[in-house]
Amino acid sequence: MSLIKSISGIRGTIGGKVNENLTPLDVVKFTSAFGTWLQNNKNKKDLTLVVGRDARISGSMVNSLVTATLQGLGIHVVDLGLSTTPTVEVMVPELSADGGIILTASHNPKQWNALKLLNENGEFINGENGAEVLALAESEDFNYAVVDDLGKYETRDDAFDIHIQKILDLPMVDAEAIKSKKFKVVVDAVNSTGGIAIPRLLEELGCEVVKLYCEPNGHFPHNPEPLKEHLGEICELVKKENADLGIVVDPDVDRLALVDENGELFGEEYTLVAVADYLLKNKKGAAISNLSSSRALRDVARNLDSEYFASAVGEVNVVTLMKEKNAVIGGEGNGGIIYPDLHYGRDSLVGVALFLTHLAKENKSVSELRATYPSYFMGKKKIELTPDIDVDALLTKMEKEYLNEEISTVDGVKIDFEKNWVHLRKSNTEPIIRIYTEAFSQEEADQLGDQMIEKIKSLV
Repeated sequence: MSLIKSISGIRGTIGGKVNENLTPLDVVKFTSAFGTWLQNNKNKKDLTLVVGRDARISGSMVNSLVTATLQGLGIHVVDLGLSTTPTVEVMVPELSADGGIILTASHNPKQWNALKLLNENGEFINGENGAEVLALAESEDFNYAVVDDLGKYETRDDAFDIHIQKILDLPMVDAEAIKSKKFKVVVDAVNSTGGIAIPRLLEELGCEVVKLYCEPNGHFPHNPEPLKEHLGEICELVKKENADLGIVVDPDVDRLALVDENGELFGEEYTLVAVADYLLKNKKGAAISNLSSSRALRDVARNLDSEYFASAVGEVNVVTLMKEKNAVIGGEGNGGIIYPDLHYGRDSLVGVALFLTHLAKENKSVSELRATYPSYFMGKKKIELTPDIDVDALLTKMEKEYLNEEISTVDGVKIDFEKNWVHLRKSNTEPIIRIYTEAFSQEEADQLGDQMIEKIKSLV
């Protein structure tokens, strides 16, 4: 069964049986539910939605189903075609639309696709709204438009230009400083829409671009999640081309990974750290990440007389806390940059522009810049439990075991020790506790995870 329905949308593998995989009927039903929910919520039928997609092989088919269904509800559609997640997010308020749908399964393999749902601010709908959409999908309480009231359909081909211009207009993006450096940049866009958007932005910033997998045909040449084990080719190409850096994005361009001039990974966690360093040097304020992100962001913020706060895991939770704290910068340790002066969504394009500004102004190489930040190493483990065990009660016991340490229960249990931390989160679908650790060495991070597993076993 490869159909996952959640408050953030619906995703699954293409083909197969209805309600088990992402079939045409599932796409129509879920699109109908979101459109109907918007009509009910806004108490009007005459709505406009923005739709955009990544370059997945199934994208054109899913796009046709979604846009036709919306028209069938009497909703007007603005179709951006091949786009990125942040571009759609920017275009919803730009066009004064009532919401948006992004057709992307993010870093999942090519057989997957998904519908991600946006409100009128171009932000992901919250948990309560998502639950209401799911309930509507189950009830199938839809009322389609009569023939004279069908929604209109139009296309736009200027969305990338608008998005990029908004980035160039940001006061904290210094295009002239970047142009003066004439950076040579290798780009791996895993044959999705980042292959259009990222080179276009870089060329506007006066960079020489070497393209690797930038043809938006949806045939991912390697696992599309931008992790070290998948990025050997760009690391080699950066060295071969004597480039200043490499840029890697996932299929929908909301995660940004960097490669230094020596072909070494900058570290996904450190994309946000570097951008925050630049911004907080110029404007004191708050930096936000989630509880499973690196402590390095906290260290950088405090060194710059700024505050750091951690949210529950999930982009919606990060954005909520950013608004509450009026944060200067936020994001997630997976390379997701959220810069509120542009919009409240993870955006690799603005991340690139801010990072290159920082790099240019520091007058350092990428490896030299990385060396200025504290080095932490993360570990990820899990412990599987029997179904009869109360995982919540077990986490409460763990909390009591470490009452003398700094504890957060915003999302599971996070224990901050002086030199390292552990974050324990239960799975929503299985009797599993996921164990995230961070320390000054990989060995120490892994040992801490093993210690936590033994402690949990002793409490069962």
